[in-house]
Amino acid sequence: MPKKANKTASRTASKAVAKTAAKAATKSPAKPLDGATAERIATALESIALLLATASADMEPEPAEELSAADAFVWHPDGRLTPVPRVSRVEIGLLKGVDRMRDILMENTERFANGLPANNALLWGARGMGKSSLVKAAHASLNVDRKPADRLKLIEIHREDIESLPGLMELLRSSAFRFIVFCDDLSFDGNDASYKSLKAVLEGGIEGRPDNVILYATSNRRHLLAREMIENERSTAINPGEAVEEKVSLSDRFGLWLGFHRCSQDEYLAMVTGYCDHYGIKLAADELEREALEWSTTRGSRSGRVAWQFVQELAGRLGVRLSGK
Repeated sequence: MPKKANKTASRTASKAVAKTAAKAATKSPAKPLDGATAERIATALESIALLLATASADMEPEPAEELSAADAFVWHPDGRLTPVPRVSRVEIGLLKGVDRMRDILMENTERFANGLPANNALLWGARGMGKSSLVKAAHASLNVDRKPADRLKLIEIHREDIESLPGLMELLRSSAFRFIVFCDDLSFDGNDASYKSLKAVLEGGIEGRPDNVILYATSNRRHLLAREMIENERSTAINPGEAVEEKVSLSDRFGLWLGFHRCSQDEYLAMVTGYCDHYGIKLAADELEREALEWSTTRGSRSGRVAWQFVQELAGRLGVRLSGK
């Protein structure tokens, strides 16, 4: 509920409470009050209730003040934005094997930050290859040299809260800040129809996406939908082609698609070496390579996530704190 509406409701409730209390006082069998006394009591109670309601409303931060409190927030479907004082992220220079995707996303984000046209972005592909890490790193990298009033705000919305996305857009529309609304691991299964809220915000809704908002999403699926979901639509629809097109058109509304694929052995080793150099982990090159490859074999895959998990294991074993240089 808007703040102004909250105040109005509080005042109405305060008056009702005060009148009820005054009426009860005049009807008290213990000691009846004359009309003038009852009126004074009612006026006093109303004034106290109104002061308390106003003080409570004034304690609520204005949207501008709230958004100035941090560079990152988590959105809750009840209308709250929770500040995140410290974002869990890695420096953009530590993300190896994704140079092309990094450059494209950075360029798109920088254009948006400067008030120029930019596209919503869908980062899709292999697990653990740095999709969400790249979004958070790009946001932090662009904010390094910006004044507080020009800093980009990163707002994370959880997959299960997508239906509340139009409410978030309405909240951000009038702000002077510019926002990246970020949804990690976005996908839809079964008969979930909440994707329609996302479609309306991306393009096609009567209001559309605010000029000061851009949407970035990560997914393991290129079309955000499970294969069986698409097949079910094809098999049960009167016109299978149109039904599938309705579902697939969701990902088409992201103007920028960035594909992430499994890394090679050399890229995996480069990730491990980069982390070790950054955090000051000392180990002979041949031994580091042997252990890193053995670790990836036991995990059954090579990715940025597997490289980071190996580095955490190695740092813990060698007594090195992962606090950077």
